[in-house]
Amino acid sequence: MKRNNYISWDEYFMGIAMLSAERSKDSSTQVGACIVNKENKIVAVGYNGMPTGCIDDDMPWEREGDSPLDTKYPFVCHAELNAILNSNSASLQGCTLYVTLFPCNECAKAIIQSGIKRVVYYSNKYSGTDSVTASGFLFRKCGVETCEYTPSGKEIVLTV
Repeated sequence: MKRNNYISWDEYFMGIAMLSAERSKDSSTQVGACIVNKENKIVAVGYNGMPTGCIDDDMPWEREGDSPLDTKYPFVCHAELNAILNSNSASLQGCTLYVTLFPCNECAKAIIQSGIKRVVYYSNKYSGTDSVTASGFLFRKCGVETCEYTPSGKEIVLTV
């Protein structure tokens, strides 16, 4: 008899995004992303962090500083952009992006340009900021569907 209490695709892919976020070295905000094609196959994952080749210990991770250059903001690559860049030349046309935090306006542009058509997000803690307002506007204008992830509420139990 087939097991019937398995997790949904949304739960699976958001779980991958959440696991990817655990790779982030950012002490205040860890974000993960997972891009999936129409066949429910993962084509890329990413998390927020410094660009490849930067030694993390040499980079600023602070949220505030005497100058913007003393903060992480001009340097950190967001999870969504990292996932797009990690796609290994797979087409992202029509794909779905699962991400733990609603995308900023800069990531929204990259999402749209890459051909992603659906964004499933876990949290929108910056709702109402100019960046998130701009993202929502861009997504609506460009036909990118956004939906908040809603967990099923069931406990996930792994059996061997």
